[in-house]
Amino acid sequence: MGSRPAHSVRLPPRRPAPAADRTGPFLRSAAAHAWRLILVGIVVYGLFVVLGRFETIAVAPLFLALVITSVLRPATDQLARLVPRPLAVALALVGSIVVLLGLLALVGDAVANESSTLADEFRNGVHRIEVWLQHPPFRLSRRKLSDLQDQVVHYVSAHRAGLLSSAVSGLGRAVEFVTGGALALFASVFFLHSGERLWTWSRDEVVPGRARPGWDRAGRAAWRAFAGYTRGIIIVAATNAVIVGIALLALEVPLALPLALLEFFAAFVPLVGSPVALGVATVVALAGRGPAIALVVLALIVIVGQLEGHVLHPLVMGWAVRLHPLVVAVSVLAGGTVAGVIGAVVAVPFVSVVWAVFRTLRPAPT
Repeated sequence: MGSRPAHSVRLPPRRPAPAADRTGPFLRSAAAHAWRLILVGIVVYGLFVVLGRFETIAVAPLFLALVITSVLRPATDQLARLVPRPLAVALALVGSIVVLLGLLALVGDAVANESSTLADEFRNGVHRIEVWLQHPPFRLSRRKLSDLQDQVVHYVSAHRAGLLSSAVSGLGRAVEFVTGGALALFASVFFLHSGERLWTWSRDEVVPGRARPGWDRAGRAAWRAFAGYTRGIIIVAATNAVIVGIALLALEVPLALPLALLEFFAAFVPLVGSPVALGVATVVALAGRGPAIALVVLALIVIVGQLEGHVLHPLVMGWAVRLHPLVVAVSVLAGGTVAGVIGAVVAVPFVSVVWAVFRTLRPAPT
């Protein structure tokens, strides 16, 4: 038998791979996540814009009602073991209002007691500031300082109408604040009395049957994150206020108690509010006690900032919301850019709630 000639098999020419196949896996994964992040960013931005439109109704009062509920819920539950639930809610709310009014009365009494000497101290402080500005490194002459004062007086007289309209607008905002506070108090009564029943009713009426277990888990995780954030930020604010109050009293800065209270409320804007409040304290110290004490208060800004950023927030807020300080800072800046002061206050609890819900609903790793 003869051997058959071997036939060479020709393979079809190799076509170049499509551009999508030539892309590295890292870039494909980044692109797949990028459009999802863009979509989430658009949704979050739209949510903040919508909430900003209904700031007087949807954001400030309801957010404040949730804060009141998260703070007073443990005390209400303890009182409910001894007395009926409605009476426990009334005792918790009335007691907290009495404590708040007593604190404000204490601050008002401190201001009234210092009002007799405060004007002289500020007048002398302004004179010391003028003398300080005349020496190095500023070297401002008395003529320049006088011209500066004349410019300020001229600006106030020229923009008197605008300043009056701003004052009237501020009065309108004060009325809105009182109205929002009343609405928050009204809502917190129902949240404290029957919050569980309200949640159960909304879940059964709105959510389909198959989705109710997941919805219930997500809601409870969101509430734990929000309550943990609220209690954590109160601990941080109270610690800052005590440190600042003791330091200002030791330095004999005027209005030490009101400035400590300002520090407490300013600390609710994480990483930003505390330096602003201490900046006001520095101005008061400069006018009332002179440049040396003002420099000490200025150093206090650095100390409190380091304590808040490296000790209090990692320890207190770490277990409460489990957010990195960088995430907290970016959230505050983003919320303030989108919705002003309200956005800066709401941003961190909003992000912590979203993160808690995501951690609860994501599938467990296999």
